[in-house]
Amino acid sequence: MASIDIDKVRIVVVGDSGVGKSSLVQLICHNEPIANASWTIGASVDIKVHEYKEGTPSQKTYFLEFWDVGGSANHVKSRHIFYNPVHGLILVHDLTNRKSHLNLRKWLAEVLNKDSNGIKAHSSNSSLDYDPEQYADNHIPILVVGTKMDQVDPRRESVLSRSSPVAEECGADEINVDCMQARHLAAGSTNAVKLSRFFDKVVERRFFARDTFQVGSYQERRRPVPQYLKSTHQD
Repeated sequence: MASIDIDKVRIVVVGDSGVGKSSLVQLICHNEPIANASWTIGASVDIKVHEYKEGTPSQKTYFLEFWDVGGSANHVKSRHIFYNPVHGLILVHDLTNRKSHLNLRKWLAEVLNKDSNGIKAHSSNSSLDYDPEQYADNHIPILVVGTKMDQVDPRRESVLSRSSPVAEECGADEINVDCMQARHLAAGSTNAVKLSRFFDKVVERRFFARDTFQVGSYQERRRPVPQYLKSTHQD
């Protein structure tokens, strides 16, 4: 049987511990809620097949490789090894936890400043390390995702219609989901359309843009990818 050569892109998924990153990746890749949410140690990897520009003459199949990075502060000095390279970035926050949204700036700084080994980005004065203008010309496609939509206090439902300041600063799309409901990413839904559009941007930036931006040097990108085991996670 002839082998099929399919190009792939790497999408890194980051956010505070417990916001639901693994649940989100499970829903995206398998169209069903995660059975047993548990903690991620290091990073876990999942794959999705994506049809780039589906339904057009330019349609082509790609593998999307999702690197779900554990959010524990105990691994802040070693997480940078997962950011080589980054073709797309999903910033995840918990809609019921305002701090997890504010911390998205720290995560963005950590990924884009990966050479600091995460120390600078998550220092006690990390708010001083984030400068929106510094990342205005960032070429990595970014998607901001709010999770636990079902748990939002009815008195704070305005948070669901209010644009994320982080998304505005990054020029990113954003979606809000309940990762325990497959219908939130059902085909044809607004969320599914935004997600597909984001994936197309990642593919375009990786394979079709002259000025494709990647985190990591050429030598770093040539290094073999180590295997990491997935542990239990609610991340």
